[in-house]
Amino acid sequence: MRERKETAKTDATSKITSGKILRKVAIVFVWLLLWQLAGMLIGNPILFATPLETAKALFENFGRADFWGVAGMTLLRIGAGFFFGMLFGILLAALSKAVPFLEELLHPLIYLMKTVPVVCFVVLFLIWWGSSFLSIAISFLMVFTAVYFSTLEGLKSVGKDMLEMAQVYRLPLRTRLFYLYRPALEPFLMGSLKTSLGFAWKSGVAAEVIGLPSNSIGERIYLSKISLDTAGIFAWTVVVCVMSAIFEKLVLFLVKKAFEVKVSCKAPKDPAGVLHSVMSKDLNESPHSVVSKDHGESSHSLIITNLSKSYGGQEVLKGLSMAIEPGETEWLTWPSGAGKTTLFRLLAGLEPYDEGSIDVAGLAQRDKGNVNGAGREIGIGYLFQEDRLCNGESALRNLQMVTGSEAAAREALQDLLEEELWDKPCGTLSGGERRRVALARALAAKGRLLLLDEPFAGLDEERVRTCWEIIQKRKGNRTLLIASHLDLRAKK
Repeated sequence: MRERKETAKTDATSKITSGKILRKVAIVFVWLLLWQLAGMLIGNPILFATPLETAKALFENFGRADFWGVAGMTLLRIGAGFFFGMLFGILLAALSKAVPFLEELLHPLIYLMKTVPVVCFVVLFLIWWGSSFLSIAISFLMVFTAVYFSTLEGLKSVGKDMLEMAQVYRLPLRTRLFYLYRPALEPFLMGSLKTSLGFAWKSGVAAEVIGLPSNSIGERIYLSKISLDTAGIFAWTVVVCVMSAIFEKLVLFLVKKAFEVKVSCKAPKDPAGVLHSVMSKDLNESPHSVVSKDHGESSHSLIITNLSKSYGGQEVLKGLSMAIEPGETEWLTWPSGAGKTTLFRLLAGLEPYDEGSIDVAGLAQRDKGNVNGAGREIGIGYLFQEDRLCNGESALRNLQMVTGSEAAAREALQDLLEEELWDKPCGTLSGGERRRVALARALAAKGRLLLLDEPFAGLDEERVRTCWEIIQKRKGNRTLLIASHLDLRAKK
């Protein structure tokens, strides 16, 4: 029965494809017919050549010994301008993203390149270089500006949430380039290439018509024009259209394949330090005061003293003091809005605080306003309130970015996500499934501090119990802070 359904589905797909092809052929035939009728009505081949006259001229050109040389030289010039424009556009945009001052410095120049009429550049380049490199330079300009602006916008479109995730997990530059920036860049770059490919051919051939470099399609179009050979002009126009279409298909195919290439994920650099800590007693009666055993300051490794943080004048944390014991699990069940997520962000070094201090075993002394964070020194496994997964990548790939190996990623997903879901893009998973992938990533991260922000959100009671058991099992000797409205300490 299943094989019959698959066969029927294949047959239906084939019929749809065949129908589309026939419809396109019919549309082309209709336009050729209208073209032929228009030529017959005008009745003057000098003013308007019919498809039959154009086809005759086209075959005559094919028969000439220099036809392929002429077409090849035009392809070489425009292709060189296109590829250099694309390459320099991408590189300069990447540098501008990395160095904001460079973007400001280049903006007036590139804006002029975008707005000055092409004919002005044509005249200047003819004066400076002659006609040999004219079509290369003009094609370069058409592509460079479009690719530069689209690439810069694409790189800037990477969400702050994903960049914070990469910072916390210390993802290597290669991983960030291929799995954060590349997916964000794809729609922007592909869109600009589709536009600039056509402009490169239009402007490149126009530059050849003006500059008349030897052995070029532009030269042949000009010669047909002065001899009133309209059919020849139409024939060379057809050649340009066909070459442009093939070139565009080839370039877009190769670029698309480049975006699909998977690269191995290098493991983040091992954190240098070890977290040993205690949670100390604070006498203030507030949700920001956590009372626990006093183990003596000598054993403290995470000490938070009088920590305060405000947003737009509204105080979220005020005078928070705590110290965490090595390997201890601490539950933060403060009310909503009391600053649980804010505390985690400060511990991870994602934001500066206003007052107070955070000491991490002498490995990271963070003063007011310092956002370098302890994560670089001790390593942090951080489950954000949002999942912050690369939606276009599988659960396995998301874990590999942190573990550096597929075997470790598989081990991390065991018991947390059904195996048949491991290879599916995270964007296709349900909310609960995505949450479990994010939890697996946090538990798999190297380091001694584990921050779990609402780890049970979106999970049913059975999943909550299972996840809590796995958290306890995989916690090891790490110090664990859990921000949750659930308190499962009684369910250990």
